[in-house]
Amino acid sequence: MNNDRPLALTRRGVLASGVASAATSAAAPLLAAPPSPKAKSTEVALMQTTLKVNGKTERLDLDPRTTLLDALREHLHLTGTKKGCDHGQCGACTVIVEGKRINSCLTLAVMHDGDAIKTIEGLGTPGDLHPMQKAFVTHDGYQCGYCTPGQICSAVAVLDELKAGIPSHVSADLDKIAFSRDEIVERMSGNICRCGAYSNIFEAIADVAGEKA
Repeated sequence: MNNDRPLALTRRGVLASGVASAATSAAAPLLAAPPSPKAKSTEVALMQTTLKVNGKTERLDLDPRTTLLDALREHLHLTGTKKGCDHGQCGACTVIVEGKRINSCLTLAVMHDGDAIKTIEGLGTPGDLHPMQKAFVTHDGYQCGYCTPGQICSAVAVLDELKAGIPSHVSADLDKIAFSRDEIVERMSGNICRCGAYSNIFEAIADVAGEKA
């Protein structure tokens, strides 16, 4: 006589055994998995960069992704050059590099190794202002003053462009580049003054150029 009891199956028992089986299967590959390799270092190698800023040679070890603007402000503490839009649209960061004005937020510092750079601090001092700085004071070419360093650096470079005969989009005669309101408005269009001191800025530039506003 067979005394074995028939196997009693219940819904709860089936579910419990299924969960246990799944957990065992999932844990097996985790236990057998090899140790993960060490994460690669994310450190960036610094690059030695030499900048000739306002007549002084500066040697810096920089992350190659550092903009010229950040190198001037954060590493050399020349905070006269302002960070406005940081996208090359406002002109607040304008400096003069090798005699030409550029937006320092759009270029990397390491690209200017050995270049001569002039910032607003290098144009003049409180006791010995550059003629353009004096003219901005005389003609109230500013209000809040945030854009003023970029405006002045750009204005100085604009007059140098005119002297060099470099044409602009509005130059009517490419053989004779002359001072005019249209020329100044066009050439200074990359420098935004949110306070709206444009007429006074033009008067300051005209004064330095020896022209009537």
